[in-house]
Amino acid sequence: MPATRDDLLSFLAELGIAVSTVDHQPVFTVAESGDLHDRIPGGHTKNLFVKDKKGRLFLIVALHDAEIDLKKVHQVVGAQGRVSFGNADLLMEVLGVEPGSVTPFSLINDRGNLRVTPVFDAAMMQHDILNYHPLQNDATTAISAADLLKFAEACGHEPRVLAVSEQAKEAGL
Repeated sequence: MPATRDDLLSFLAELGIAVSTVDHQPVFTVAESGDLHDRIPGGHTKNLFVKDKKGRLFLIVALHDAEIDLKKVHQVVGAQGRVSFGNADLLMEVLGVEPGSVTPFSLINDRGNLRVTPVFDAAMMQHDILNYHPLQNDATTAISAADLLKFAEACGHEPRVLAVSEQAKEAGL
């Protein structure tokens, strides 16, 4: 059974990671979350759950307005051939979340198998505070960039911080 929001927040507390969470109406897309950007400080994000031709899975996390060339991102993340989006069934099986609720916090559900490679965009990681859904899209949880890395590592993952967005590449990150 996938972790719940309470499970996630307890795990973060056990790690000594301070977060703050704001409840809101469910948002399913970046476009729907516009007013949250005004109410919640920090970098707002999007998450791409993709797979390569060999079935390797990647969770690419970037700022909400990041431009990511899906025809070329495989070269940056080390995928075999172009990537495509993972379907809803695979997303639920591996990360325990539904479309619209994809988040790096879902790595808590991939602790045993380590099937997903988390890739955090270098431009996003320049922000002190980052915002993600706490496993469901009816809330937003703020976490520091350093603590995001700590969380991913505590889940057994070695997150890659790479310049996947055009903004990161242009900034030379």
